[in-house]
Amino acid sequence: MTFEYHVAKNGSNHAEGSKQNPFLTINKAASVAQAGDTVIVHEGEYREWVKPKYGGLSEYRRITYQAAKGEKVVIKGSEQIQDWEQVEGTVWKIVLHNEFFGDYNPYKEKIFGDWIVYGSEKHLGDVYLNGQSFYEVETFEQLKDPEVKTEVLDHWTKTVVPVHNQEQTKFVWYTEVDDDHTTIYANFHGENPNEELVEINVRKACFYPEEIGVNYITVRGFEMAQAATPWTPPTADQPGLIGPHWSKGWIIEDNVIHDAKCSAISIGKEISTGHNYRTIRKDKSGYQYQLESVFSAIKIGWNKEKIGSHIIRNNTIYDCGQNGIVGHLGCVFSEIYNNHIYNIALKREFYGHEIAGIKLHAAIDVQIHDNRIHDCSLGTWLDWQTQGTRVSRNLFYRNNRDLFVEVSSGPYIVDHNILTADYALDNHAQGGAYINNLIRGKMVQRKMLDRPTPYHVPHSTEVAGFAPVYGGDDRFYNNIIIGDKSLKVAGTYGTSSPELTNEYVGTVHYNGYTTSLEEYIKTVDQEGGDHRTFHNVAQPVYINHNAYYNGAESFENENERVVADQFNPYIKMIEDGDEVYLSINLPEDFESFLGEIQSTKTLERTLIVDAEFENPDGSEIIVDKDLLGKQRAEKSVLGPIANLQAGKNYIKVWG
Repeated sequence: MTFEYHVAKNGSNHAEGSKQNPFLTINKAASVAQAGDTVIVHEGEYREWVKPKYGGLSEYRRITYQAAKGEKVVIKGSEQIQDWEQVEGTVWKIVLHNEFFGDYNPYKEKIFGDWIVYGSEKHLGDVYLNGQSFYEVETFEQLKDPEVKTEVLDHWTKTVVPVHNQEQTKFVWYTEVDDDHTTIYANFHGENPNEELVEINVRKACFYPEEIGVNYITVRGFEMAQAATPWTPPTADQPGLIGPHWSKGWIIEDNVIHDAKCSAISIGKEISTGHNYRTIRKDKSGYQYQLESVFSAIKIGWNKEKIGSHIIRNNTIYDCGQNGIVGHLGCVFSEIYNNHIYNIALKREFYGHEIAGIKLHAAIDVQIHDNRIHDCSLGTWLDWQTQGTRVSRNLFYRNNRDLFVEVSSGPYIVDHNILTADYALDNHAQGGAYINNLIRGKMVQRKMLDRPTPYHVPHSTEVAGFAPVYGGDDRFYNNIIIGDKSLKVAGTYGTSSPELTNEYVGTVHYNGYTTSLEEYIKTVDQEGGDHRTFHNVAQPVYINHNAYYNGAESFENENERVVADQFNPYIKMIEDGDEVYLSINLPEDFESFLGEIQSTKTLERTLIVDAEFENPDGSEIIVDKDLLGKQRAEKSVLGPIANLQAGKNYIKVWG
């Protein structure tokens, strides 16, 4: 027998939870809902951390939490604060007893953990005026004359980038915490906080089980915001504003999620497999502790039967400090699609090497497709064990970087995407297949010989071995690659020495690489010796049927290619309300150069993993659907859209 529980703002937790006599809080329903039950939440604002007690039993016997049809339901990790006292000029304060926060005080807790670069003095709390978040300052004096920060150094790319929403930096706050009280000061600049909506985030999450193994839950149709989520590196517990907490089979769909201090949706690891040991113990590298976390996870049941297989779809995620979606280990076998992710990690109060719209470690068989990702510090970062992963039909634009694949051995596929950042692709991996993409921006390819990482028996979490990134074993077919001659002249990329910068637009990084497995084996055999030989001989690459425009440079041994150095396609991504259009001009002979469909049969097996490019179920993969979901002909034009044509193109790609 299954039940339908109701929650409403006029309800009571002493009621029966029926439509006529609803519960008052979602948590009350979460304490009783069993497999097969549905919890319907009616319109209103619910300031609580929902902690599901029970999970479903299978894909068909799940517990569903959903907003009532046509009703706006908001779950907040914050509380509204009134009774502010004016201190000096436009600076006000509120004094709260520490009991107000319970066992988690975000104004005492700081940004902490492995791979933090700067900002560890910042707290997990925040202040919001009518939904707009403030910036934290370090002294009371800075409240009265706040420094307007306009740009910061991106420590990973070594470039200076602007701070998001500069005009908002005048809205600042400062906190002091003693044994009994928390005092929050804020500069409201002419606004009276007792007459406006002022909130402070007080809860770690909005919808997140305290226990692991709470499986098969659906969360649908909510707005969730303003949670004091902690920093989530791959070597720590990874709580998000919402997430399954080391479980299986969640569906998170049709939600609006914003203003997580760090990460919005977490499908990551739990605490027993390691928690910031590099920062706390300081005795071993984070890399070493991350390796250990993989084996610790296997000991507690990291496998397809117990973990992962989540679906994250149709969500809008924005204004988060670290990630839109994050996960290490717990993300395996999941599908992430049709999400709109933007304004991630652009506030830059803190910064570290675990930031992106989507940041996943060990994304085994994860399918990331049909997402719109823009205005992020980094669009998507796949780090470690990118195996069986597919990144397909996504829009990337106005990001500081679009896509980063790091220390992985493949096989993985990147197909039918649009990548348009000035810094479009970081490839510190091997075993990738880049097919029918449109890439406009710098492309970096590097070996990583100092960090051997695990690879797996195909379609499982079982570790098969370890390997560094030797360089190569990549495939580039049917891509349109567009340079920027103004950047080239300025010396940003395209120097004559790839060993010095390795920064180009195109596939010229691979000059000198072998072009077949036979050639590679012959070269290795001639070198003699053992493991050092493989450090010196780059793995083969398979590059053909690409078009290079406006200064993009091709691999020297690409047999069939188009190089139009002087042709500028004038590519633009144009937003019109909720719709996005691609504007691109293509040369007269564009439609005469056609590419063939790639598949398991045409893509060479990956060398290190000795695995084929295939679907997560082991079946043949055929890369034949374009960005708009249309079936490609056996031979069709290059790039992500099958009906691109010579001359001017103006095509709706989202909405």
